[in-house]
Amino acid sequence: MPKLSVTVITKNEAADIEAALQSVAWADEIVVVDSGSTDDTAAIARRHTARVIQRDWPGYAVQKNHAASIASHDWILSLDADERVTPELAREIQALMAAGPTGLTHGGYKIPRVTWHLGRWIRTTDWYPDLQLRLYDRRAAEWTGRHVHESVSVRGGTGMLRGELQHFAYRDIADHLETIDRYTTYAARQMQEDGRRAGWLQLAGHPPLVFLRNYLAHGGIRDGVPGLIISALNSYYVFLKFAKLWELQKHSKAKT
Repeated sequence: MPKLSVTVITKNEAADIEAALQSVAWADEIVVVDSGSTDDTAAIARRHTARVIQRDWPGYAVQKNHAASIASHDWILSLDADERVTPELAREIQALMAAGPTGLTHGGYKIPRVTWHLGRWIRTTDWYPDLQLRLYDRRAAEWTGRHVHESVSVRGGTGMLRGELQHFAYRDIADHLETIDRYTTYAARQMQEDGRRAGWLQLAGHPPLVFLRNYLAHGGIRDGVPGLIISALNSYYVFLKFAKLWELQKHSKAKT
């Protein structure tokens, strides 16, 4: 029967790491790769696993690949510190592992992720089902990506699990806005490196369309005020990443 290693990368996650690790206490191994936390993250993690490794931060994909490479087992469940594996998902993964090759018929498995924000589970807007490929065979898959939105690339087919991964992404709207500011900086840099451009169409056209998609097409309206706020902030994310891309273009042009 294949065994499972859970990998978690951390930095200053003391508020979340305990609950994350408790949700995977059933796994055969837990590996935590910490990049210089100045809070109690590492100490808390050591209460749940002896495998807490310190390593400088090289980027999301590289750090996650490193965590997988030092795990004892080939099957990896990659978990973020602000995520929790539900009992239903845990049972589903355990059943797959127990079935061995007859159950593990794919190189990776996508998991629906649900986010808790503004006092409720959000199962509308672009946030749901937010499929995340997190369970994978490291012999057939690896993390790819540069600055932001890293993902697992699998050689071969992928399967789908039904149990949910819970995501506690934001403490409040202020934390949400800080995250948007940080991630749009990464996204703009990545788009510039990919040769993307930002002009009137991207700045004036894309954000309203994103709002309509989130609020109407993807059902944000059903979540009342929280759905309205999330739809607006998702639209703002798109506006801000293109605005920052436009700014990068101007700076690049000024240097030439």
